[in-house]
Amino acid sequence: MIRVLVVDDQFLVRSGLVALLRAAPGMEVVGEAADGTEAVALAATTRPDVVLMDIRMPGMTGIEATRRILAEASDPAPRVLILTTFDLDEYVYGALRAGASGFLLKDAGPERLLAAVTAVHGGDSLFAPGVTRRLVEAFTQRADGSSARTASPAGLRALTSREIEVLKLVARGLTNAEAADRLFISEATVKTHLNRTMTKLSLASRAQAVVMAYETGLVRPGDD
Repeated sequence: MIRVLVVDDQFLVRSGLVALLRAAPGMEVVGEAADGTEAVALAATTRPDVVLMDIRMPGMTGIEATRRILAEASDPAPRVLILTTFDLDEYVYGALRAGASGFLLKDAGPERLLAAVTAVHGGDSLFAPGVTRRLVEAFTQRADGSSARTASPAGLRALTSREIEVLKLVARGLTNAEAADRLFISEATVKTHLNRTMTKLSLASRAQAVVMAYETGLVRPGDD
């Protein structure tokens, strides 16, 4: 069972999401929150596998709620899937920088939503890699270089050459299996290199690794 916490300030939207998830096999709703503050508290007590997080809420935004949930979570931390109205949204970019695992448009159909929850829970691939890459490329140049930055170019020196290779491929949207084929190594080895990279750079999600790779110039917009 995938344990899901649903967060949205609109009652009808939240209720619809809860009903959909409860009707889906393999899904369990462990709580629902109407704002970011409530979401942080519920995440600590219910320990969900996935948090379905509205990005724009009064009071604590989805960005700050994501940051606090991941910072306060015990291992394993939940995956955060952002719900948004616009795909090119600076708030969503901020949430990915904070460690969210992916995002989904609110007008996506039920099958798309369930697939997204399953994908971010699995964590071995980036959900909607093309859309995520387009968002990151659109906002990378606007990043302010403040403490929100996930890593510095100097921090990359802690990585081995193979870890750099894996990170570049992940940032371009490849799955572990695709990266393994490209590098002529096993999928398990790719996963090991990626996990070590994320530990060294204190990254919470694959999407956050993509953001870091672009912000440090390791991967640039338009790279094939």
